[in-house]
Amino acid sequence: MARRRRREDIDNPYWISFSDLMSALLVVFLLAVVVLALQVTQKQMELTHEKKAAEQQQVEFASQVRTLSGAEDDRASMVQSIAADLQAQGIEVFVNDDSSVLSIPTELLGFEAASYEIDAEYHDVALAIGVSIGEHLREDDAFVNIDTVFIEGHTDNRAYNGLAGTGNWGLSTFRAISLWRLWESDLPGSDRLDTLSRPDGTPLFSVSGYGQTRPATDSQRTDAERAANRRIDIRFTEVGLTAEDLEEILDTSAKDS
Repeated sequence: MARRRRREDIDNPYWISFSDLMSALLVVFLLAVVVLALQVTQKQMELTHEKKAAEQQQVEFASQVRTLSGAEDDRASMVQSIAADLQAQGIEVFVNDDSSVLSIPTELLGFEAASYEIDAEYHDVALAIGVSIGEHLREDDAFVNIDTVFIEGHTDNRAYNGLAGTGNWGLSTFRAISLWRLWESDLPGSDRLDTLSRPDGTPLFSVSGYGQTRPATDSQRTDAERAANRRIDIRFTEVGLTAEDLEEILDTSAKDS
């Protein structure tokens, strides 16, 4: 009798339905596990791709940094070479800490207080400085790595009321203009600086005046201290990373991602 009940239980349609349900649930569970595994794998692949894209972007930036560093080193070497060349000719100019500026003291150009013209007795020295700068800029086409060469005029801190009221700003600017005009008019053809241009065809050289706003000495109590501020600085700026360069790097990274 008991054996018959067990057989009836096995043949019971409700028992069969429960078994099918468990099998179906097992299949669903296995499918869910497979789907989850695929999703995890896909996410890992996406993360790996993003990591590679980020690493590529870092490589691009590192390459740009190395390029900039190399440009800075080349500029520094050039400025130091100009200073050494002039030193060999008995012309003492000064180089700043990062070797980006040649400072021409007033005793080489004759700028007395309130003066901006370069008198004839100083022309030979001024022209020798221009020749040396031009030679080194042209050597191995070094000028292509230079963005701008600024001729910067400076004054001491005493008030100046000339040049139509432009004061020390005008005085310093006219000092820079006087040096540039001398180079423009008196340098021989092969040494002319106005023939040098940037890659876009614009002039490589520019002039500016800073008045007394960038003093070379901590104080200006003596004539020697004031004279040290009546100077011309030649500032060399190398070609840097532009907004277009950054955009190109980001675009490349976006395409790779």
